[in-house]
Amino acid sequence: MSSSPRVVVCGPASWNHLIALDHLPAPVPHMQFARRSWHTVGGTSAGKALHLAGLGVDVRLWAQVGAEEDGTRLKEWLRRAGVVVEAIASEQTERHVNLMADGGGRVSLYVSTPSAPSADAVGAVVGAIAAADLAVVDLSELGRMVLEAMSMPSVPQTPLWMDLHDYDGSTAFHEPFVRAAEGVFMNDDATDDPWRLMASCLERGPRLAVCTLGAKGAIALEADGTRHEVAAVPAMVVDTNGAGDAFMAGFLAARLRTESVAVALRAAAEQARVAIETEHLHPALDR
Repeated sequence: MSSSPRVVVCGPASWNHLIALDHLPAPVPHMQFARRSWHTVGGTSAGKALHLAGLGVDVRLWAQVGAEEDGTRLKEWLRRAGVVVEAIASEQTERHVNLMADGGGRVSLYVSTPSAPSADAVGAVVGAIAAADLAVVDLSELGRMVLEAMSMPSVPQTPLWMDLHDYDGSTAFHEPFVRAAEGVFMNDDATDDPWRLMASCLERGPRLAVCTLGAKGAIALEADGTRHEVAAVPAMVVDTNGAGDAFMAGFLAARLRTESVAVALRAAAEQARVAIETEHLHPALDR
């Protein structure tokens, strides 16, 4: 493997409006004053690419971006932060309005979503993944189409890593992502038994499953049954958006350096702290 492994991250990048509130709105008509608001880069794939780039990994972000002002701004912010963006044409850029309250409460409003990618665009992503040392294919329609195209026998089998987010163990949309993965990440929002959830994933093909537990840290389960636990790193919490993406990026960067799972988990926890202590997905965007 080269000293600077090539990694492809494929999936959502968005331009977001974040609004901090004293509490999330009740479902009744009312007025509420925001504590503050700001615009910034969003999207799970953008977050991973930002943290991988910040860790010195040679990464390429393939994401759907529109030609309007928000799309231009999104690409410029990412490139200035050190991310190489391979933009896939879309009729509009993905945009969110995130309502956030203390304690991690959040409501994400999707204002616009990307149009369907062309077959040529999907083919370009598949070709990039085939030439990479490792790839992350995030949950999205683009990701689903890429996995479908990669199932052809003629496509080289690059190790794929998936972020299942708040997976409940049975959602149909997640299934092809689970079965194609070498490793899967998730959080415990939709389960009362994360060890059982991880085991059910490993039964379908992955060699490793990792579940983040918020302030309690994270756990991991290897295919041979080996269990791991890591505590969260103390942080000055500014914004929890993107902490899971930073965690996964820290883990993958360590594994690319051939570190053990235990060491990679500690690196992941430290990288999550980096995201938590900035109002953006990564401190590079502060500049």
